[in-house]
Amino acid sequence: MRHHPSPLPSPTGGGGPPSMLRLASAALAGTAIEFYDFFVYGTAAALVLGPLFFPSFSPLAGTLAAFATFGVGFLARPLGSAVFGHIGDRYGRRPVLLGSLLLTGLATVAVGCVPSYASIGIAAPLLLVLLRFVQGFGLGGEWGGAVLLTAEHAPQDRRGLWSSFPQIGPAVGFLAANGLMLALSGSLSDAQFAAWGWRVPFWAAGLLALAGLWLRRSVEETPQFRALAETGRRAEAPLTEVVRGHWRLLLLTGGALAVAYAVFYAVTTWALAYATTTLRVDRTVMLACVMVAVLVMGLATPVMAVLGDRWGRRPLCLAGCAASLLWMGPFVALLRTADPLLITLGCTVALLGMVAMFAVVGAYLPELYAPRIRCTGAAVGYNLGGVLGGALTPVVATALADGSGPPWAVAVYLTAIALVSLGCFALLPETNPAVAGPRGGAGAVARTETGAAEAAAPV
Repeated sequence: MRHHPSPLPSPTGGGGPPSMLRLASAALAGTAIEFYDFFVYGTAAALVLGPLFFPSFSPLAGTLAAFATFGVGFLARPLGSAVFGHIGDRYGRRPVLLGSLLLTGLATVAVGCVPSYASIGIAAPLLLVLLRFVQGFGLGGEWGGAVLLTAEHAPQDRRGLWSSFPQIGPAVGFLAANGLMLALSGSLSDAQFAAWGWRVPFWAAGLLALAGLWLRRSVEETPQFRALAETGRRAEAPLTEVVRGHWRLLLLTGGALAVAYAVFYAVTTWALAYATTTLRVDRTVMLACVMVAVLVMGLATPVMAVLGDRWGRRPLCLAGCAASLLWMGPFVALLRTADPLLITLGCTVALLGMVAMFAVVGAYLPELYAPRIRCTGAAVGYNLGGVLGGALTPVVATALADGSGPPWAVAVYLTAIALVSLGCFALLPETNPAVAGPRGGAGAVARTETGAAEAAAPV
């Protein structure tokens, strides 16, 4: 089975650098805010949610339960991407940008208001699960709208670079969420932090959401969607079209991206919990180690994207998978030392391998799908990877690491995911026109997956 890319046409009209910088900044701001909302929950799950919402559990079981509610957000993301993807393919990319941000922001503020188990009993964890689901639902729609805002406006030779701006958002969101957590953790006593300090970052999400809505209020609809609307070629049922005609591509993209999610959440969520509980590393020190690694990842994102514009999307993804495959053993070994410098080194190299893939998928996934189903196909594939790699990793890794010995089983688990993703990327085509065109020729682009002939037609 062969999959072939659909060219993502360059915009027509005035899409010069000043316009692109404004659009890319709006996309970055929104993804940063939405991922702030998502990550602040993950950090709270690693640090305080177990004792507060699952007090009758053992420490290990409480952490597992907190991570299970963390995973609910990932399960909701494909559903959110399907619903918001339908809106994006039928009514435009712009409504997705506004609706997803508002929904996620409201749910995050509400999490900060949920009373603990001691106050309202079983209703507390139930409300936590419900709000986490809403968070994930909103975030599932955010990514598709943000990357298409940049990918469909960007000039062809810089599409990877401009589409990497939304991919910087997770790093910015993580640093903002954990920077605030770090400040609160360092300035408050353990009792104060558990009583109310952990709630402050959730409440701050409301102000951030308002700021993001203000930044996005005047974004323009993309040229590709305007062309679809004017010619009457919008998909009537985008999800049905994607599932029926492109289900292999959907599964391959989900499997390919699983390792990026698995590595990121192994570093930022599982390692944080493991180091602070099992290895007794100070909470503030461990947060600082992870934040340094994420900062390096964020700075490396546009660099990797430029390499993707020059050498192709697929080689970067294959290289990132290979790096993850080789580094998971050293990562666990360095984490086990409990030495802050060695932990930082292990986390940083792991995230650099991950970002080689993550930096280019903002351009890669949209280029794989026809414009009429692009918002649905790219977003569902992306968030399917989140279910496969992100939802289970903190839970599985925590269970595998139970015991006094080194958690080598975690390294094996992550290596296995990297191997699966490597195979999936190997089966996907190159989509960068500057690379795929000369190598494959016009005929290679014209041959598409069964039922997807339209994917090769520029809009």
